[in-house]
Amino acid sequence: MLTAGVDVGAITAKAAILEGERLLGSAVISAGYDRAEAARQVLDRALALAGLAREQIACLVATGYGRVQVPGADRTVTEITCHARGAHNLCPGVRTVIDIGGQDSKGIAVGPGGRVHDFVMNDKCAAGTGRFLEVMAHALEVDLADFGALALSAARRAKISSTCTVFAESEVVTHLAAGTPRPEIIAGIHEAIAARVATMLGRIPVKDAVVLTGGVARNAGVARMLEERLGHAIVVPQQAQLAGAIGAALVAAGAAQEVAAGAEAEA
Repeated sequence: MLTAGVDVGAITAKAAILEGERLLGSAVISAGYDRAEAARQVLDRALALAGLAREQIACLVATGYGRVQVPGADRTVTEITCHARGAHNLCPGVRTVIDIGGQDSKGIAVGPGGRVHDFVMNDKCAAGTGRFLEVMAHALEVDLADFGALALSAARRAKISSTCTVFAESEVVTHLAAGTPRPEIIAGIHEAIAARVATMLGRIPVKDAVVLTGGVARNAGVARMLEERLGHAIVVPQQAQLAGAIGAALVAAGAAQEVAAGAEAEA
């Protein structure tokens, strides 16, 4: 059975095409202003890579910040559920998911089969999110793609004490004026994010395996400093950014099977 999941976040739109639990095609694009159009485009790209047509998809589930704007979705499901399911697909031993996206960060305690036991969210402030990293990279005039490597190259870490993005940016400017090397400032920024996320995770049990998902999972500096803060190894799957979309496609598979079973019972 072929199913699809589309995850429209604050910064990117992701799509995954599955046959059962096997990933056939995927795509990631900028979400932009028109999230409905981004959802169409990312799904079309994933289908093209899988060599499939939309009509072959038995069920499409949408998730993420812009899930209600995904055209043609058969169902919408929260990103909490989808990231748990997707992380379980990518790492069957997962017990804790840390999802750091563009607009918020989440901690999810996961049970057997990727079921959600408990969760916490930071959705009131940009600190501890991808947006925070974007703002800081702009302030430092550094390519965001280089941020993680620069953080890990620093001999020391500058102190960034504020948990507010606006005030933290002011601290960064102060460090620059004082001649603090950029890598040290960047390392301090990463440590501040790790501290913020670790504090949030203090409200749920953190157990191995701990899996990092979301776009920020590509940043090795964040993963390393989270390991230091939590005292747990962090697993970063190759398709970490696709966890929500994969989870949505898995939910779609379950929904399609329910429909098929109902049709058989009526027959």
